[in-house]
Amino acid sequence: MTGTGSRTRRSDATRAAILRAARARFAADGYERATIRAIAADARIDPAMVMRYYGSKEGLFAAAAEFDLHLPELAEVPPERLGETLARHFLRRWEADGTLVALLRAASTNPGAADRMRDIFAGQLVAAVTRSGADPATAARRAGLVASQILGLALTRYVIPLPPVTDLDPDELVEWVGPTIQRYLTRPFPPSSTSAR
Repeated sequence: MTGTGSRTRRSDATRAAILRAARARFAADGYERATIRAIAADARIDPAMVMRYYGSKEGLFAAAAEFDLHLPELAEVPPERLGETLARHFLRRWEADGTLVALLRAASTNPGAADRMRDIFAGQLVAAVTRSGADPATAARRAGLVASQILGLALTRYVIPLPPVTDLDPDELVEWVGPTIQRYLTRPFPPSSTSAR
């Protein structure tokens, strides 16, 4: 029993080391350029171990990209501060967790990564927008518009750094981006855009 427990702990530690190395490597190199060999070297293990645990580079990426957006409970945020709250939250998430950046880089060239990005934003952001009090009939559209702003900001700040965007500090970005997100969340939709198609 002791031997089995020890092997399980080693296996868990190895998996965790692989995921840490994969997240860092995908963030630094993007999906296409990151290699199993480089990830294994970063984790200080044999490349065969990466394949043993995750089967393929895509399998490894899918595992590394499993995470929670940790969205704030929007029902508890004053309605006039929803945009500012989400803008500030996402800036902190992009800067604290390289997995989102890795996923965005990979999503631009890899269909599996694009599916993962869609699933994360659709599953988590739509639910958060609905809980904010948005009409369920428009929550998915509102969340899609918010995602377009958040992903565009991330692309121009972290993936294809544009100096006008990277030069702004987070508070300035929140001042600029927050009102746009606020509009997406609270402005009434024109009747024609909410009618059945």
